[in-house]
Amino acid sequence: MNIDRAALEDLAALRAAFTVDDGGASALGWETVRAFEAEHGVVLPEPYRTFVAEMSDGSFRGPPSYGLVGLTELPSDWNDDGEERDLAKPFPLTQSWLWEEDDGPYDDPETVIDQVLNHGSIVLGTDGCAMNWHLVVTGPQRGQIWHVTDVGAMPFGAEFGFTTAARGFAGWVAHWAAGKEWFDVT
Repeated sequence: MNIDRAALEDLAALRAAFTVDDGGASALGWETVRAFEAEHGVVLPEPYRTFVAEMSDGSFRGPPSYGLVGLTELPSDWNDDGEERDLAKPFPLTQSWLWEEDDGPYDDPETVIDQVLNHGSIVLGTDGCAMNWHLVVTGPQRGQIWHVTDVGAMPFGAEFGFTTAARGFAGWVAHWAAGKEWFDVT
């Protein structure tokens, strides 16, 4: 997974996965993507960056269950607690954490939970019931997809367990396009 340069095969797979959408009419264009990045102090990881610039800014078809939201949007079930989202601050996790069951290695777990929700990631969409998919844009997990729920968070990719999917945005979309369950390892 190269998060700084889009692989041609990844871009071709993304185009194929979203062929029934608007034919690129919703794509933001490079000027808008660069303006978003400058405003937020980030560079979006590839191939997502090229996807929103050239292909589509969201999709009703998915992934996830309720569709891919646009770059500046949040899912309809997002619980907006008024906390300002700051994409330039690093996403705080590097491993799964089920905060419903333990406080993890944190002195102030509530602060870390707020950071998981609001720092260093864009929200790609929801499977409903506060089960959201995030693309990390800042920090050690940059380029990685995370499944964040009201009870915990975990990275998505075969090396983390629970799924056979390749990591990153292209792997996440490919897994969905193949019709596989998100967590297909038992």
